[in-house]
Amino acid sequence: MVKIRLTRMGAVKKPFYRIVVADSRSPREGKYVENLGTYDPRTEPSTVVLNEDKALEWLRKGAQPTDAVRKLLKIKGVWQRYEEGKAGT
Repeated sequence: MVKIRLTRMGAVKKPFYRIVVADSRSPREGKYVENLGTYDPRTEPSTVVLNEDKALEWLRKGAQPTDAVRKLLKIKGVWQRYEEGKAGT
């Protein structure tokens, strides 16, 4: 299965995360299929940079987001667009 998840980057005690599409069997910092954006929890407010069209495309293809990524998608409004498209079909 393909998942949309976070992969940790940055230095010790200074993390930021990439939002990536990866095979569910690959390790957290392993290979990924596509980079969708970044998430920096250390800024105030937290910074989320996301390619919304690519994220929506992967959701439509059947990629499953993790709980943390689902929250970020809801913040950016992508999850609502996905649900509306799914209900309209």
